[in-house]
Amino acid sequence: MQQQELQNQFSIEDSQPLVDGQRVDTMTINMGPQHPSTHGVLRLILTIEGETVIKAVPDIGYLHTGIEKTAEAKTYHQALVLTDRMDYLAPLSNNLGYALTVEKLLGIEDEISDKIKYVRVILAELQRIASHLVWLGTHALDLGAQSVFLYCFRERELLLDIFEYVSGVRMMTSYICPGGLQADIPPGFDAKVREFTRVFPQYLREYHDLLTNNQLWLERTKNVSLLSKEDAIAYGATGPVLRGSGVVWDIRKVFPYSGYEQFDFDIPVGSNGDVYDRYLVRMLEMDQSIKIINQAVDGLPAGPHRVLNPKVAPPPKWQITGSMEALIHHFKLFTEGYRPPKGEAFVRTESPKGELAYYMVSDGSAKPYRMHVRGGSFANLQVLPRMIEGGFISDVVAGIGSIDIVLGEVDR
Repeated sequence: MQQQELQNQFSIEDSQPLVDGQRVDTMTINMGPQHPSTHGVLRLILTIEGETVIKAVPDIGYLHTGIEKTAEAKTYHQALVLTDRMDYLAPLSNNLGYALTVEKLLGIEDEISDKIKYVRVILAELQRIASHLVWLGTHALDLGAQSVFLYCFRERELLLDIFEYVSGVRMMTSYICPGGLQADIPPGFDAKVREFTRVFPQYLREYHDLLTNNQLWLERTKNVSLLSKEDAIAYGATGPVLRGSGVVWDIRKVFPYSGYEQFDFDIPVGSNGDVYDRYLVRMLEMDQSIKIINQAVDGLPAGPHRVLNPKVAPPPKWQITGSMEALIHHFKLFTEGYRPPKGEAFVRTESPKGELAYYMVSDGSAKPYRMHVRGGSFANLQVLPRMIEGGFISDVVAGIGSIDIVLGEVDR
């Protein structure tokens, strides 16, 4: 009797949700966090009716590293290496935002030479292309286009060779640092960059030939995971996700930094806000990055690679061997670090994933009192349920790939 009462109380029929006043037969499943197409350790709790997604809840935190809190226990120079590990597919972009914020705290923005600005722009745009290549290759692989993955990683190797040539490291370079660059650009840097910008447009055309008008690609991306302009703005989406919905917003144009106002480039935007538009925006962005890089290389000025301020940047090695003052500055910089005055700084940049912003507070010590990062991937992930609810399970993969999230930036 008691068992019958329990069955009546918790019947399967009563547990089913109502849609338009009708009971639907649903199932709740996990997608991830081990699923390869979630682009990292993302877990999606999906409520489905047949093949249709009724509800989606992203569950994050599986890769939490505590980077923001860890930075508060490091000197400003030591904390630089932590930024490489956020969006680990665009470490130079992370370095740039961090360096600009610390320089603002120090009040040395005006001391940054044009050479430093131009080299930073070149590397940031090369990094944008490298990040988009990983996105394109993995996104295409998710949707069944296997050969594109191999081609994209072939071209990415050319970029990693340039990063290694400049810094000695392929990925986590920490090359862009507060006060300038870790080292001067080596001889032949401009020639290597020019060679890449010469050959890459033909590779980009190959990608277009393979995908842009491919009927299978169009069927998997057109009118899939739609995001309206109003929703994109309301949810705080940025970068290609926002521009794919038709919003003309690029931090490089709206709040120029590192000399971006000196370069001529366009902002690609979509119109439908579907997977295809977000794909096309990033493809066209790579074209614009090449345009910016060529302008920067053509106008690359001479000058120092660091600010000439011994309180912030270490003196050159030749000075250390002959000057006691230079040796003391070098020793104190690397044992104690520099001390920005009390205050706060906020700087936003346009990373490959969207708007990357740093908020830092100084209490006058050699370590940040507070560092908070506004990651593009974290904000863009909010709109995923809006995109995929009401669509098919097979389109969830397309929706995730079109956002281009990196869980290192989401979890931090």
